[in-house]
Amino acid sequence: MKKHLIFSGLLACLSLPQAHAQQAPAAYLDPRQPVNVRVRDLISRLTLEEKADQMMYNSKAIERLNIPAYNWWNEALHGVGRAGAATVFPQAIGLGATFDDDLALRVSTAISDEARALYNAAVAKGYRQQYSGLTFWTPNINIFRDPRWGRGQETYGEDPTLTGRLGVAFVKGLQGPDPQHLKVAACAKHFAVHSGPEKLRHEFNAVASPQDLQETYLPAFKQLVDADVEAVMCAYNATNGEPCCGNQYLLQDVLRKQWGFKGHIVSDCWALVDFYQGHKVVKTPAEAAALALQRGVNLNCGSVYPSLPEAVRKGLTTEAQMDSSLAILLRTKFKLGLFDAPGSSPYDQLGASVINSPQHRALAREAAQKSIVLLKNNGVLPLRNDLAKYFVTGPNAANLDALLGNYYGVNPEMKTILEGLVAGVSPASQMQYRPGALLDRPNQNGVDWVSGTARTSDATFVVLGINGLLEGEEGESISSPTFGDRLDYNLPQNQIDFLRGLRKNNTQPLVAIITGGSPMNLAEVHELADAVVLAWYPGEEGGNAIADVVFGKVSPSGKLPITFPKSLDQLPAYESYGMLGRTYRYMSQEPMYPFGYGLSYAKFEYSGLKLPKRAAKNKPVEVEATVRNTGKVAGEEVVQLYLTHTPRQGQQIPRYALKNFRRVQLQPGASTTVKFTLTPEQLALIDAQGKSVAPTGPVSVAVGGSLPSARSQTLGASKPATATLTVR
Repeated sequence: MKKHLIFSGLLACLSLPQAHAQQAPAAYLDPRQPVNVRVRDLISRLTLEEKADQMMYNSKAIERLNIPAYNWWNEALHGVGRAGAATVFPQAIGLGATFDDDLALRVSTAISDEARALYNAAVAKGYRQQYSGLTFWTPNINIFRDPRWGRGQETYGEDPTLTGRLGVAFVKGLQGPDPQHLKVAACAKHFAVHSGPEKLRHEFNAVASPQDLQETYLPAFKQLVDADVEAVMCAYNATNGEPCCGNQYLLQDVLRKQWGFKGHIVSDCWALVDFYQGHKVVKTPAEAAALALQRGVNLNCGSVYPSLPEAVRKGLTTEAQMDSSLAILLRTKFKLGLFDAPGSSPYDQLGASVINSPQHRALAREAAQKSIVLLKNNGVLPLRNDLAKYFVTGPNAANLDALLGNYYGVNPEMKTILEGLVAGVSPASQMQYRPGALLDRPNQNGVDWVSGTARTSDATFVVLGINGLLEGEEGESISSPTFGDRLDYNLPQNQIDFLRGLRKNNTQPLVAIITGGSPMNLAEVHELADAVVLAWYPGEEGGNAIADVVFGKVSPSGKLPITFPKSLDQLPAYESYGMLGRTYRYMSQEPMYPFGYGLSYAKFEYSGLKLPKRAAKNKPVEVEATVRNTGKVAGEEVVQLYLTHTPRQGQQIPRYALKNFRRVQLQPGASTTVKFTLTPEQLALIDAQGKSVAPTGPVSVAVGGSLPSARSQTLGASKPATATLTVR
C-alpha cells in the first residue's frame, strides 16, 4: 500500500507541468487583461525587497516570475545616445534654431524607430545593459536663462513658447501615435527651475518668484504634461527652499494635483543622496527614501531606494505607499510591452535596416541645414564652388567633437566641416587645409604657415568656436575649470589672435564658421570676417549641411533661439533666477545678436498686418500678415509673432513675448498670407502672484522675421509689420 501511494504521488507530480500549461497565464503576463489588473497582480507577487528593487533604475531580474532585468537609464537628446551606431542629429539648441516643430516631430520619430530597432537587436542577443532600454530621459526643456550654463546646449533656448512647441513635438515623435502601445517613453527634465551653476547643483537653492515660475520656468513642463509625456525627472537643486525631488509644491501641488500628471517621476541620478549630503534636509538614506516616496518619486536613479524596506520597518513610510508608487511605475513597463511575448507590439518588427538609414541621414542633413544661423554677410556668401583655390583652417575644421555636443551617439560616417567643404567644391578647384591653431591655447612653436596661404586663396574658411571639451555637464567637459559652465564669455584668446593674423593684409573673402552650443562674444569675429556662420553642434551631416549653405545649395534659415549679449556685464548675477534683465523678454540693454535673428540669401518683406482694433476680454483674436520674397533666390522664412504690453509702474511686464511662429517657403517674387490666432491665454499677463490676468489697454502686435527691435534692423533683419490692439 505504501509503495502504491508513493507511485501515485510521483504520477501526480509528473503531471503538474502539463496541468500548469493548460491553465491561463498569470494576469500580469496576459496582454488581454487591463493594465491596472496586470499591475495589481504583479505587485501582489513581490516581496518588500523586490518592490524596492523594481523602483530602482537598474532593477534586477526576478526569475521565478519571468521578469528580466531592466535598466531605465537611456538617452536620446539628438539621436540614440551611448548605445551604438545611430543617426546623430544636430544638438537640441540647433533644433531650437530651426523654429520647426514639424521637423522636430520627424527627427524624434526617426530617433524612436532606431531606439526600438536597437532594443530589439539587443534583447535578441540577451543584452539588457544600461542605455539599451526603451525609457529615454529626453527632452531637456529647462529655460536657457543665462549663457554661462554649460548644459544650455541641451535645451531649445530661452523662450517658453518655442521650448514648449518643440518639446511637445519631440515627445510625440518619441512615444508614437499608438494609443495602446508606447514606442518609447519620453521624459521631461529637469523639473524645475534648473539651469546652473553646475558646480553647485547638488546643494543650490534656486529662488523664483510666483510670476517667474508661471511665466518662464513651468509653462513648457505644463505643455508636455498635457501632451501625455510618460515621465518627469526632478532636478538636483532645491527650488524655493525644498529639494526638487522632495518638493511638495512642485511634485504634488503642481504636477500631480493642478496638472493631473499620471506618469512616473524619476529622480535625477543620485539626487536623493543630495538630500543628506548636499541639501542636508535629512540625515540617512532611509529618511531620504521615505521623503522622496512621500513626495511622489516613483523611480530612483541612484542608490537610495534599496533603503525603502528599512524605512518601512522604522515606520518612516508604509508598504502600501510603496505599492501605490510602484503601480504608477509599472504601468509604463506594461505600456512598453516589456512583459509581453515578442510580436505583441507593433514596434517589435523594427529592424536594423532603419538604423542610420539613407532616409535618416537625409533628415539629419535637412535638420542641420535649417539650424545654421547666418549672423553676418557683407555679400561674399553664397560663394561659387568653382573658384581656383580655397583654404580651410581653424581648430574645429576637422574636429569630431565640434559635430557632437553632449549626450551624443556615435556613427561610422561623421562628416566634419572640412570633409563637407571638400566634397562641396568643383573637381577643378584646389582646396588646402591646415588646422593652424589649437582649441584653447597658443601654438607652442609660434610658426605661421597659414596666413600666407589665406592671402593667396580665393576664399578662406576659418572654423572657430568651442566644443564639448569646454562646455557641458559637470565633470564631462574635461578642459573646463568651471565644471562645464562658461564663466568666461569670450572665445579662447588664441583663436581671436589667429583670426587677426588671417585678416592682416588679406583682402580675400574670409568666412568664419562658429561651432558651440551657447552664446559667446563674437564682436571681434563679426568685425574681422566677411561672413559669420553659426553652426552649433550640427551632427553627423554637419559638414555637408554647412557646404550646402556656404555654396548656395540652400539658403540659410535658422534663427537664434537665445540672445547673444555683448558681454556678461549686461546680465544679472549667474546665481540669480529672477528674470528681470534676462533673455530678450526682460533685457533692456542692446545685445550683440537678438533672439529670433538670422539672415537669408532671400529677402523678405512684411506688410498688410490685419487684426481688429479692439478685442473683448477672454476672446481670441485673429491676426494675419503678408510676407513676400523680394530677393533673387528661394528661401525659407520663420515668421514670428510678438506681443508688447503697455508698461505699468511697479509691474514686471515683458518687453516682448513670442506667441507664435511658422516656417514658410517662398520662391523669388512669391508671397503668402500667414494667419495666427491669439488665444486669451496668449494675450494674458502673469501678475506678481503668478495668476493669469486679462490685459487692458493697448497691446502692440508685431509679425516679422526677427525680434521687433532696433538692433535686429541694424543687423539687416527685415522690418516687421506692426499694429496696435486694444483689449477692453
